[in-house]
Amino acid sequence: MSQLLRVQNFTVSSDGFGSGEGQSLEKPFGHADPGKLFAWAIATDHPPVKRSEPGGSRGLDDYITRDYARNIGAEIMGRNKFGPQRGPWQDHEWKGWWGDEPPFHTPVFVMTHHKRPSFTLSDTTFHFVDGDPAEVLARAKEAAQGRDVRLGGGATVIRRFLEAGLVDTLHVAVVPTKLSSGSRLWESPDELLDRFHQDVVPSPSGVTHHLFWRK
Repeated sequence: MSQLLRVQNFTVSSDGFGSGEGQSLEKPFGHADPGKLFAWAIATDHPPVKRSEPGGSRGLDDYITRDYARNIGAEIMGRNKFGPQRGPWQDHEWKGWWGDEPPFHTPVFVMTHHKRPSFTLSDTTFHFVDGDPAEVLARAKEAAQGRDVRLGGGATVIRRFLEAGLVDTLHVAVVPTKLSSGSRLWESPDELLDRFHQDVVPSPSGVTHHLFWRK
């Protein structure tokens, strides 16, 4: 069975932005309100990131979030998903947004032109790699040991892999709020229809799930 490169639970505004402008340590998504962007996933019984209170919804959104970790052996992300720094690394003590127990539980390959040593937190090892999408994907597939690779974002990195023709499946949750600026995934999901089949599934939570798989 072939290994897939999967985008899962990637959330964008109704005008196609995955994050806002002005990212900082205090505002990982810039001017975007993460509470509004990710309310649909946080409210489920199986949210991608643990919350303090038990319980949650068990409908369509939960069915989708339960698939987040299924058969995933490695993750690829952009540097700005890992942290807000730009340019050469000034502080190797900064180890990401997620504290001592990141939610990935696999090797993670952070794409950056500024390398730094790998490190491990709990059961997640972060590697900092400089290469084109095909090279980074080859490394991630090797580390995944036969399982699939998740492409975690942000939007700029996902676009690079889409342009390289490397994405096999894509799930994007579109929330009914506008950002007007920031890091954009698309002008319209129709941009992908020359390369992908598509299902569009509205949820009672107000989000619309766009599911794509390679033609």
